[in-house]
Amino acid sequence: MLTGLPPSVDAGCRVLVLGSMPGGASLQAARYYAHPRNRFWPVMASLCGFAADLAYEDRLRGLHAAGVGLWDVIGQCERRGSLDTAIVRSSEVANPVGALLLAHPGIVAIALNGGKAADAFRRHLQPSLPPARALEVFALPSTSPAHAAMNASTLRDAWSVIAPFLSRPR
Repeated sequence: MLTGLPPSVDAGCRVLVLGSMPGGASLQAARYYAHPRNRFWPVMASLCGFAADLAYEDRLRGLHAAGVGLWDVIGQCERRGSLDTAIVRSSEVANPVGALLLAHPGIVAIALNGGKAADAFRRHLQPSLPPARALEVFALPSTSPAHAAMNASTLRDAWSVIAPFLSRPR
C-alpha cells in the first residue's frame, strides 16, 4: 500500500486542489507535483502570481497567499508505477476531506486535478461532504505529463475557472 502526502492547507484557504494520488516522483520527494514535466506549478504560478521556478517551500507559500491548499482524494492505494490507470480501484482509501472542510470553513471551491481525481471524488467523498456546505466543485484537466495532449495555454485557460475564488495577495 502506498500512502499519500499530508494536506498543505492554511487558515486562509479558499480553494482546495485535490489530485488523485501523488505519483512516484512526488512520493519519493515528499513534495506535491514533483515530476519535472508536471504542469501544475507553471499553471498555478500564472494564476496566483508567483514564479514557477521558486524553491518548493516558496511555491507553497505562493499558493497559500493566494488562498490555495493541496491534498489528494486518495490517501492510500495499491499501484504499480505512477499512472492513475495503475491504481487498484478496490484498494483505494479516501482521505478525510470532509473533516478538513469542517476545520477550514473558508474553503469555497474544490478543484479536481484530472479525471481520476474527479471519479474518486464522486465515489468516495461527494456523498459524505458536510451537507450544509455550499461548494463549487470543478473537474479540471490533469496537469500530469501523461495528459500532454492539451497544450499549456489551453490547460491554463481551463484552470482559470478558479481565479474568482483566489485571495488577493496578502
